[in-house]
Amino acid sequence: MPDHTNKQFDNDLEFVRSQFLIMGGVVEAMVNEAVEALATSDLALVDRVREREKEVNRSEVDIDERISLLLARHQPTAIDLRTLLAVSKMLTDMERSGDEAEKIAVAVRRMQESGQPNPPLIELRHMTDKVASMLRQMLDAFARLDPVQAAAVVRSDKEVDREWKAALRNLITYMMEDPRTISHAIDLIFICRALERIGDHAKNMAERVIYMVRGTDVRHTGVKNTERQARGEEDESEADA
Repeated sequence: MPDHTNKQFDNDLEFVRSQFLIMGGVVEAMVNEAVEALATSDLALVDRVREREKEVNRSEVDIDERISLLLARHQPTAIDLRTLLAVSKMLTDMERSGDEAEKIAVAVRRMQESGQPNPPLIELRHMTDKVASMLRQMLDAFARLDPVQAAAVVRSDKEVDREWKAALRNLITYMMEDPRTISHAIDLIFICRALERIGDHAKNMAERVIYMVRGTDVRHTGVKNTERQARGEEDESEADA
């Protein structure tokens, strides 16, 4: 393959990587802004989240088209091919994360317009911070090709799941103690569920980063095995063979 063709492929691949990172930054901002709108009653943030969701949708289509062109025009091998395949899959998770952030924003508008006081829920802030951190760490692992950091994101999803269950228990308690909170509590359950799903998407993308770097599919294999594979260690079953 001519050198100029290799250079063009490298440039196009780097463009795909950089555009995905930008898309991820937008989604991270959406998550933070949607929950900030709940805390501050700032409906302008809700509108901003909904506008950003359109930007995320455009990015998904644009990046996916560019990946298709690269695969059609070139014959990438090894990590380059895995990168393109991984990003193609990660786009779906990232776009769905944006959808969940928009759902949060819509719920916030509904809650603000009803005029009822919000039940206190400290788990909501914890979940938001953790989920935003997971997205940020996943993007950093992707940029640095760091499978160990990606594995840490996979483990973090367990903490988000615990926060989600704790939030659900507390909100059910609020509804039982004060029926006036039922409407808002249901919306908060909806918001917490959306955050939990974003955590799931971040975990999925982190697993793709490990595949991209190590060439190993760690989905559904457990956190401990994921961490071993990220470090480049043998699977326990293989080591015992």
